Amino acid sequence: MSYSPTNGAGPHEPDPSEPPPVLAAPPPAVAELCVACSRYVASKYGVALDGTPDTLSLVDQYVRDAREAVEERPDSIDLVAGAVGAYLGEVMRQAFGAEWFATGDHDGWRLYFSGVFLSFNPIGMAREALTLSEHAGWNAHLSLDPGDEEDVHARLEAIPKVDDEEYYLPSTRFDIVSIVVDFLLAKQRAAGLGDVRFTADDYR
Repeated sequence: MSYSPTNGAGPHEPDPSEPPPVLAAPPPAVAELCVACSRYVASKYGVALDGTPDTLSLVDQYVRDAREAVEERPDSIDLVAGAVGAYLGEVMRQAFGAEWFATGDHDGWRLYFSGVFLSFNPIGMAREALTLSEHAGWNAHLSLDPGDEEDVHARLEAIPKVDDEEYYLPSTRFDIVSIVVDFLLAKQRAAGLGDVRFTADDYR
């Protein structure tokens, strides 16, 4: 399904009264791919990426420009998607609070969120952005607690639809994740759960 985040629910914003969380550095494999993404973008557009959500629009353009090259050389998708997906995932990790599982092949990587029960593979998202199609086995979909799936689905169904070209872009995926995170946090507060913290062990 394709969703648009432009429904009045803005991106997730941290509470200014709370100190920002202290996040550990990303795993070395993720950091290396983020550096590669920054290098690709800087080489093509002359602009440095700084790890903030605002830079995802530039990554969107890089994805658009890379699609033809990936179509001509399908073997290049592993390198490009790895770099773009790692950068997208790291932007999300810093914005929302999450933990990487980045061991083994890229199809097994996951981003585990800390404040809500939500996980997925950002590299799978990048592969879909580059080909405008789903990639079975790459887990780009949002993995939720079964008790939240129906409510989240209904929340996303209320968002105006967009075409696949826009839906698969990194910035759109970020905005959709932001809406889901805010929705789940509000649901937890309404249930009186307070400050819930999930670790990687909760996802296994």
